[in-house]
Amino acid sequence: MHKAEKRSVYDYDDLRRLIAPEVVAVVGASSTPGSFGERTLSNMRGFSGKVFGVNPKYSEAAGFRCFPSISELPATPDCVIIALAAPYVEDVIRECAACNVGGVIVFASGFAETGTDENKAAQQRIIDLGRETGVRIVGPNCVGLVNTTLGAGLNFMPNFYKTKLIDGPVSVISQSGGLGYTLFQGMERGIGISKYLASGNSCDVDVCDYISFLADDPATKVIVCLLEGVKDGIRFVEAAQKAYDRGKPLLVYKMGVGELSSKTAMSHTGTMVGSREAFDAAIARTGAVAINRLDGLLEAANFFARAGVPRSGKGVGVLATSGGAAVVTADKAEEHGVVLPPLAKQTAEKLGQIVPGFGSVANPSDLTAEVLKSKESFVGCFDAFAEDPSFDAIIVPLVFASPESSGARTPLMCEMARKTGLPIVGIWMNDWLEGPGSEVLDADTHACIFRSSDRCFETIALWQEWHRRRNLLKEKKAVSRLSPTIAAEKARQIFEAMKPGANSLDETKAKQLLAEYGIAPLKEAFAATAEEAIQEAANIGYPIAVKIVSPDILHKTEVGGVKLGLPDESSLRVAVEEMYKSVSSKLPDAKIEGVVVQEMAPDGVELVVGATIDEQFGPLIAVGLGGVMVELLKDTAVLLAPLTPADVGEMLKGLKCYPLLTGFRGSEPVNLEALTDLIVRFSEFVSDFSDKVTEVDVNPVIVTPERSVCVDALIAVNNK
Repeated sequence: MHKAEKRSVYDYDDLRRLIAPEVVAVVGASSTPGSFGERTLSNMRGFSGKVFGVNPKYSEAAGFRCFPSISELPATPDCVIIALAAPYVEDVIRECAACNVGGVIVFASGFAETGTDENKAAQQRIIDLGRETGVRIVGPNCVGLVNTTLGAGLNFMPNFYKTKLIDGPVSVISQSGGLGYTLFQGMERGIGISKYLASGNSCDVDVCDYISFLADDPATKVIVCLLEGVKDGIRFVEAAQKAYDRGKPLLVYKMGVGELSSKTAMSHTGTMVGSREAFDAAIARTGAVAINRLDGLLEAANFFARAGVPRSGKGVGVLATSGGAAVVTADKAEEHGVVLPPLAKQTAEKLGQIVPGFGSVANPSDLTAEVLKSKESFVGCFDAFAEDPSFDAIIVPLVFASPESSGARTPLMCEMARKTGLPIVGIWMNDWLEGPGSEVLDADTHACIFRSSDRCFETIALWQEWHRRRNLLKEKKAVSRLSPTIAAEKARQIFEAMKPGANSLDETKAKQLLAEYGIAPLKEAFAATAEEAIQEAANIGYPIAVKIVSPDILHKTEVGGVKLGLPDESSLRVAVEEMYKSVSSKLPDAKIEGVVVQEMAPDGVELVVGATIDEQFGPLIAVGLGGVMVELLKDTAVLLAPLTPADVGEMLKGLKCYPLLTGFRGSEPVNLEALTDLIVRFSEFVSDFSDKVTEVDVNPVIVTPERSVCVDALIAVNNK
């Protein structure tokens, strides 16, 4: 079988032998304590399948039978672990291919990660070898894998075999072997993890392959991905979308975001859309969840796995036994946008029969320590909260750690989680992090624990949002294009007519191109001289605006290249003369082709609609508050193109300036339908020409109660 140059993430089936093997061989087997060969064999002691060592020096190593070569093994390995130095790897892979091995894991470093040409070439050779033979390759420079269900420690981590393996619904993917292993060690707290998959240099198998595999893995409910970078952003989006389609939350912690994009921006949009925005846009497209902190990541995944679907989407209830704890949780809930609905009448009545008069029958409640004197009182409060239809989850702040308090309450919380089917969440507020009862919540398969109020409410907000967006993402898939094919053909003719070497279209051509996609400009005309400008102004009607036209000037206002509100012929003549002088003095080398005479823009809200082409994720659309304040205020929403009306609605609602669009302090609402249509068509244009444009700015777009019009436009191109 020959491996395709570029795999779809749906071609995952050949990873089964690697990740869920029945037969494993360790090449470089050894009994020398501390060697990679010895560690790996030791880590396979709990494996449910067959394990063989391969080393001509031994007949037995670390308690396992050894053979001189792979071809002499009594069974064909599904997975071969290469515990040898870099120079030997290529030959072993060739032997694996000849023996029909499913895949290999390469521990050795000394490949492309060193940055030397020689070692890069060595890695390329094993890439080519994998493509030629179909053998899947994990690594090199990889710590290995774990399949907890099978007891398979396919790695060289010291003393892994002493770890108490706890199977669970969460699987962890990491490019960094050591960092990912820190999450895997959450099993020491009692948290179950199904699989741990490291990718190392990702010469072949990468995080996209792993996400795809886990999306179809019945043992995995939630996928955690520690991501440094992706070679193919589109493929990552495809894999993340697959996980979403399978109903599996993908929680992504992205490291080194600032290194993704280093281009010099030509447009306003280019200065506002960086690597963080590009990554977040990719996440938003797929329904994955971006987690911007490593601490608590496993707690968040554990909650997603246990919580199920929100019952109402309205909010959560807080059962506190401390007034101070109630205040803290209320603060954090508000900070993260989690609603604490008032108690239903029936809930309040039931609590009023249990909670003493000096307590607080509310949400958050203050049950007081009196309620803790009996199991019946505590459970009665739980029953009342569980029946409240507004609560998706019940939060219990645990303030005092002792066998009599937290130690007694946590088993009841686990019991209530099973009884009610609701997420029951303990917030461990004590600095005795492993105090009595914490281990009960960690190890339970229904209730959850967070060791931070902040992380708890952040996760609940993400959980509610993930489920809220499911219907929205389904709606996106059903919407078809608005613009006809003929628009793209006419637009391409404008690009083809560009002068060789030009790096941007002038304003007139840019707006003409956008007009082909139905993005209406103001009335305007090009004029090569002041006299021509006067003639065109007479046709358009005063007052008018006039702008310089030059392929060398991107931002006209900065060089005096824009004059507004000119009332008559004489003022227009003076304005053109002054404009030429100003531009010539500030940019003497700029080629001035003429001016654009334009009707004055109507009063309305000024927005910017722009695009950049990210190297990894493709075309990105940015929408935000426009005009001259765009870079200062940075009120911008960013999504991957193309967009649907539902996408645009989400973007607009996320802007701080959104109230200006819906009617602020008595102003008339703008025509949101016209604005949405403009942004959708703009996104289609950018998608159609992502190979030609590098950055696009429509700034400002004037939005009124009647229409949305393009006032100015810049299109920077890749004219190679």
